[in-house]
Amino acid sequence: MAAFSPLSDWQLHLARRTIRQGGVIAYPTEAVWGLGCDPWDQLAVERILDLKARPMEKGMILVASSVDQVRFLLDPLPEDLQQEAIRHWPGPVTWLLPDVLQQTPEWVRGKHSAIAVRVSDHPVVRALCEAAGMPLVSTSCNPAGREPARYPWQVHRYFAGELDRVVPGQLGGNRKPSRIIDIVSGQQLR
Repeated sequence: MAAFSPLSDWQLHLARRTIRQGGVIAYPTEAVWGLGCDPWDQLAVERILDLKARPMEKGMILVASSVDQVRFLLDPLPEDLQQEAIRHWPGPVTWLLPDVLQQTPEWVRGKHSAIAVRVSDHPVVRALCEAAGMPLVSTSCNPAGREPARYPWQVHRYFAGELDRVVPGQLGGNRKPSRIIDIVSGQQLR
């Protein structure tokens, strides 16, 4: 059974169509507004990198609606590491997972051999990933060096006319972005 969505069927249809046509969307997340797209669409990812003035080498986060959407990254890992990730999901922990089989594109992974992944507990994020049928790129909605957008007016001020869709909704209750933890070393990176 699908989870409750705070978005109407029409809003989800428009967001799904935008993503599948290579568009870039802005949407509320747990702590800040995010920019997202299909991670396997190189041109869409490059648009986000250009909008943010962010170097590809840094890599970006994938956000998913369920463990099943990122199972392809978990399956090659030892069982204890899989269970460690699953134990914290859905929730505000982003795991840096080794992309053992290089299943994610380099334009998302950046210069890294691992990929940052979170299974979100935010209803809009979950609804978008579920509607798209895939994990999405998720990066803060701001040009490099500026504060991440916390309000829709900031999204419009930063990127007026440059986004294909702004998905309505409210931020979650988190004041800080998710923690990023390397699943192998246990080192917290953010």
